[in-house]
Amino acid sequence: MSIFIGLLNHQEKGQALIDQIESFRSGHPGKSTFERNTESFSAIDGAAFLYSMARPLLELAAKGQTLSTLGADARQGIGAATRYHRLWWEILPETIEQNGPQSWPFMAHGTPYSPFYKPSYFRFKWLQGGAEAKADICHRYPYLNGNYGFKIQAEEHYFLPGLAYGKRTTNFSVQVMPADHVFSFEGTVIATTSSRVEPWTLLGLLNSRPVAYWLSKVCAQHKAYNYVQALPVPDEFDSRLGELSRLGWSISRTIDQSNESSSAFLLPHVILSSLIGKNNEDLRERISKILEDIDDISFNLFGFNETERELAFESSDSFSDDIQNDESDDDADEETGNSDQVDQIDALLSWAVGVAFGRFDWRLATGERAVPPEPDPFDPLPAKSPGMLPGGAAPFHAHSSILVDDKGHPHDLPRLIEEVLTRVQTDVPGDVRRWLQRDFFSLHLKQYSKSRRKAPIYWPLSTISGSYTLWLYHPSLSSQTLYTAVNDFVEPKLKQVSRDAATLRDKGTTRTRDDEKAFEALQTLELELIELLNTLLHIAPTYRPNHDDGVQITAAPLSQLFLHKPWQKILKDTWAKLEKGDFDWAHLAIAYWPDRVREKCKTDKSLAIAHDLEGLYEPAPSIESGRKKKKGSEA
Repeated sequence: MSIFIGLLNHQEKGQALIDQIESFRSGHPGKSTFERNTESFSAIDGAAFLYSMARPLLELAAKGQTLSTLGADARQGIGAATRYHRLWWEILPETIEQNGPQSWPFMAHGTPYSPFYKPSYFRFKWLQGGAEAKADICHRYPYLNGNYGFKIQAEEHYFLPGLAYGKRTTNFSVQVMPADHVFSFEGTVIATTSSRVEPWTLLGLLNSRPVAYWLSKVCAQHKAYNYVQALPVPDEFDSRLGELSRLGWSISRTIDQSNESSSAFLLPHVILSSLIGKNNEDLRERISKILEDIDDISFNLFGFNETERELAFESSDSFSDDIQNDESDDDADEETGNSDQVDQIDALLSWAVGVAFGRFDWRLATGERAVPPEPDPFDPLPAKSPGMLPGGAAPFHAHSSILVDDKGHPHDLPRLIEEVLTRVQTDVPGDVRRWLQRDFFSLHLKQYSKSRRKAPIYWPLSTISGSYTLWLYHPSLSSQTLYTAVNDFVEPKLKQVSRDAATLRDKGTTRTRDDEKAFEALQTLELELIELLNTLLHIAPTYRPNHDDGVQITAAPLSQLFLHKPWQKILKDTWAKLEKGDFDWAHLAIAYWPDRVREKCKTDKSLAIAHDLEGLYEPAPSIESGRKKKKGSEA
C-alpha cells in the first residue's frame, strides 16, 4: 500500500500538506489522503494514475469486471464528410417511403447533457449501403487502396436498437437509440443486443453519478468508446434502475413534444401543458428526483461508503451547469437550437405558421384528432413527427406552397396565423404582422439549426425594403415554384399597384397631402415589385431544386431575395463555393455546370454515384505509397 495526498483543491498547499500528514499520523486521515495499492492502476486502460479514485471502482477495475464483460459493445461509427449529413426535416417523407428507412437513416451524433432520451436531429445518406460515402473516402485517401473502414466502422451495429452517448462532453449522459439508426464518431453507440444485463437497467446505471465520476477521472472531456468499454461494473444489478430509466425516458420525451424541431413534436407548450395537465418545469423536477434515486441505488451497488460518496459528488463533473453542445467530427458547435430558449408566445406563433403552411395538424389542439400513443422507445422513428399533418388529411388552408405578407390577399399569412389561433381558442398575441416581418425568420433560423447546419424551411423572399414578402415552403419547392410566385402573386400585385398609382397620378394637382404620401409609396413599391419580378424571372429558367441537396444549397441561388443579413451571407458563400466546384456532388451543381461535373465523375466515383453516372467513372490504378492526404470540400 502507498499513501497519496492530493492538494489540487487547496490554495495553501504547503500548510495543507502538513495538516494532512499530521491527521494521518493521528489515525484520522483527511479527505485528501488516500491509501492505495498501486498495482490496481495497471488494470486501468492506459495505466492511469488514479490514486484519488474511490476504492470500490479501483477494486472492480482490478478484477477486470467491466462493461465489455457484460457483452455490451461500445463503438464509434461513421466519420465520413458532412456532405452526407442532413437535418431530419430536410429529407422528405416521400423520399423515405420510396427508398426505405435505411436510405436516409437517423444518426446518433452527439448531444447536450440529456439522460435517458434525446431527439435525433440528423440523417445520414446511406443509399446503396453507403456506397457514395465509401467511394468518397477511397477517393480522399487513395493510398488506402479502397479500405474505407477507418472512417466507417462497426457496420454490424447499424440499424439495431441500442444506447448512445455524445463522446465530446463534460456532462456524461446516455440515451436510448431507436432502431434504424446509424451513429457517428461523436454519437458513440453501446450495442446491447448481446448484453447480459437488460438495456433499461444498464441505461439507469450508465446515467448514475458513480459512472460519470469514473469517466471524469479516466478520460476527462473526451469519452472515447474504449474508456466506456473499460468501465467497471458492480457484481450485481437492481431492476429498479430499469424502471426508473424507463420512466425518465417517458418524461423526457413528453418535454420534447413541445420542441418544434424534434421528431417527437406534438404541440407548442402553451397548448400541450393544458392538454396533458403538466408543465415542463414540474417534469424536469421529476427527472431530477429519478436521477437522485438512481444515484442512491448505484452507490449501493458499487459499495460506496459515505466518504466515497462525498468524494464522487465533489470530484465528478457530470452535472455541471454548463450545457455541452453537439459537435461534428470536424468542428465544434457555434449555435444549437434549443426549444427551451424559445419564448412560449413565439413558439405558439411559429406553430401557427406551420399549420397555415400545412405542416402541422391543428386538430390535435381541438381534440378532433386523438393524440398518438407513446411509441416503444426502441422502435424506429417516424418520417413525420406526431404533430405533423398526416398524409391525405386536408390542410388548414389550401395553397400552392406560397403564402404572402399582403393584407387583404386570400393567402395572407398574418391573417391565417390569427385564424389558426382563433380556431384552437387561443388568444392572438400582439401585432402578428409586425412579428412576422421583424422577428420570425431569425427565430425560425435558430430553431431549425443544429450544430453548424442551418436549415430553415419557411423562406421569406422580399422586395428590397421588405414592403412585400412571399413566403415559400421548402418541402413543397419544385422547378415551377418561382413561376407560380410570378404568375399568381407578383404580377397581379404589380398590376394592382400600377392601377392605384395611375389613379392618383390622374388626380394631378387635386391630390391631397395624404394622396401625395400614398402616391410616393405606390411608386416606390411599383419599382421594387418590378425588380422582384425580374429577379425571379432571371432565376426561374435554370432553378432545379432537389431536396436531397439540403436547404442551404437549395436556397443559395435565391440569396439576394433574403433580407436577413446573416442568412444572406451564408447563402452567398454557399453559391460562391458552388461556382468554384466545392459542392459538385449536389444536384444543383450538375444543373448549372453539367460539363464540369460530368468530367469530374470520370475520376471521382462518389460524384458518379451521386449523379447516377457510374458509367463515366474510370478507375485509377492502385497506389502503393505516397501517403498525402487529399482534402475535399464538405457541406
